[in-house]
Amino acid sequence: MIKYLGSKRTLLPAILRAVRAVAPPDAPNPSVLDLFSGTSRVGHALKRAGHRVIANDHNAYAYTLARCYVQADREDILPDAESLIAEFNRLPGRPGYFTDTFCARSRFFHPRNGERIDAIRDRIEALDLPPDLRAVMLISLMEAADRVDSTTGVQMAYLKSWAPRAMGDLELRLPDVLPRAAGGKGEAHDLDALDAAARLEADVAYIDPPYNQHSYLGNYHIWETLVRWDAPPVYGVACKREDCRARTSPFNSRRACAEALSRLFEITRARALVVSINDEGFLSREQVEAMLARRGRITTLAHDYKRYVGAQIGIYNPQGRKVGRVGRLRNTEFLCLVTPHNAPDPAAVLGQSPALETR
Repeated sequence: MIKYLGSKRTLLPAILRAVRAVAPPDAPNPSVLDLFSGTSRVGHALKRAGHRVIANDHNAYAYTLARCYVQADREDILPDAESLIAEFNRLPGRPGYFTDTFCARSRFFHPRNGERIDAIRDRIEALDLPPDLRAVMLISLMEAADRVDSTTGVQMAYLKSWAPRAMGDLELRLPDVLPRAAGGKGEAHDLDALDAAARLEADVAYIDPPYNQHSYLGNYHIWETLVRWDAPPVYGVACKREDCRARTSPFNSRRACAEALSRLFEITRARALVVSINDEGFLSREQVEAMLARRGRITTLAHDYKRYVGAQIGIYNPQGRKVGRVGRLRNTEFLCLVTPHNAPDPAAVLGQSPALETR
């Protein structure tokens, strides 16, 4: 999957255990609602474990990732996807908006690869593909581009000198699309999180909201443009989409996030919640637990976590000079499990651990 700030890759085993711990005892494959699905790494793992997953994210690139990794089923797309990937890998490059914006005006990709991205994306746009297959093709291209980018993992800036991987050749591969889960076919939605919480329903809700002022749209604006293919006006050294300035979220606002998150917890249509937070966000663990206490018993798991690579490299200005010091290299991720007071204690399933605390 693509490089992504806030990815829960190393937390996946703990998240899967948490979902099992809070699920209704009579549900062998409980359904799970993922309200901020991002890369769908969590949804993909839940689907692999047999759960029916309902994924949601309001960004187009994240919705497309969910359509590929949660909603699409391998048995429905495999032959056509393999044939299309072979066709796309033979296409010669043809420069267009992508090459001009992200290879000439900025240096996120080598022009040779930018021209191939332009040609392949135009071909996808010209084909009348079924929606799930189209999503798989778009993600195949996104992941191929991610393997040859020249960034530290976010698209706020590019490296002063080409990253070694940027000199490689763009090559599409079949994404790891899974067979249909035992619990049933998954769904992908592109709703505002509060709308999704009020409309979608599952046995368990997994909630991993943004935790600071940096929007995922701003961090991954190139993927948004790659999926929308709308040639938007851009601004700044990073050539961000102009709509990054207008498409704001209360979850990225220090003043608005508490009210928005409290409302989200209140209206989410699930019997149990698993909530991801960490110790460097706008809200403290104690504040979040106070909101969650209105819904039932809280069991919290703490995990030491390595911060993303950009935090380890340091802060640089547009001229490539280091202007900031490296801060802490690790933080603490918390999983807050919320169950009704009359439900079985999740601690009985999780076992005793120094990282576990029930309230």
